[in-house]
Amino acid sequence: MVKISKTYVPKEKEKYMCAKHLEFFKLKLMDWKKDLKRSNSEAIFNASMDDNSSSADIVDQASSYTEKNVEMRAINRQIKLISKIDGALKKIQNGTYGFCEETGEPIGLKRLMARPVATLCITAQEKHEKNEKVYADD
Repeated sequence: MVKISKTYVPKEKEKYMCAKHLEFFKLKLMDWKKDLKRSNSEAIFNASMDDNSSSADIVDQASSYTEKNVEMRAINRQIKLISKIDGALKKIQNGTYGFCEETGEPIGLKRLMARPVATLCITAQEKHEKNEKVYADD
């Protein structure tokens, strides 16, 4: 295991996915996961505390239901994101992190800095989105 400073940022001139890069992304992903788990716990706690479902007012009940529905969808999105983070952490362990699942090419530091759970390089991602759009239009 390699130690990196809190201010370390991967550089293009370093060997792609060297030990420093992997440690940087591992820490970034673990921090992100911890933050998501904390916000999920708070959201679930707050949802259980704020319950208008037994209110006599039908408008309050409907509003409460809508808010809970929105909160639950947000929590579900975060749970899926945590799963993607776990997948990225596994890739760091097995040495495949940072490489496109379709082409095997490097995903790129800039893309991974913006989206650490990215699994496709830009070219493969654009192709994937184009195909989704084609099928969506059918």
